[in-house]
Amino acid sequence: MTDANADLAQLIRTIDDFPKPGIQFRDITTLLLDAKGFHASIERLAASAPEGIDLIAGIEARGFIFSSAVATQTAKGLVLIRKDGKLPGATIGVDYALEYGTDRVVMHEDACVPGQKVLLVDDLIATGGTALAAVRLLRQAGAEVVGASFVIDLPDLGGADKLRAAGVPVTTLVAFEGD
Repeated sequence: MTDANADLAQLIRTIDDFPKPGIQFRDITTLLLDAKGFHASIERLAASAPEGIDLIAGIEARGFIFSSAVATQTAKGLVLIRKDGKLPGATIGVDYALEYGTDRVVMHEDACVPGQKVLLVDDLIATGGTALAAVRLLRQAGAEVVGASFVIDLPDLGGADKLRAAGVPVTTLVAFEGD
């Protein structure tokens, strides 16, 4: 996090022991309530977008808030990455591991065409499981994932480093130590 984004960090509330004891939940709803802070977060995410992108991809659910605003700010289309069973058309999907079990993310099979450059946008990167699954899904469709942008990074959980190891440049606005 740079000092330039300290104003945003102050707008993000921490809720202890949610959703289970020992977790410090970083709550973006307080950032969303602050019109100037929310606007600044979108402007900064959009400004960090790589040159030549074709599409913005957003991950359900809070990621839709930021990805749709960044798509509007950059005048790009929006790819929705959702949990299985939520999209009405024909989909392609990727399964990924959770702490206990598996989950699946999908997108419409015609959401992007091979060779399109896509920026992945979400509210937070923690362990990176969902973001890595989204990258795999986009690549399965033939897209080139040219970056991933997040409002919040939890660096101690290693998700941003996993994305970088997978060849995806990562931009974050703020970072909070711990989980």
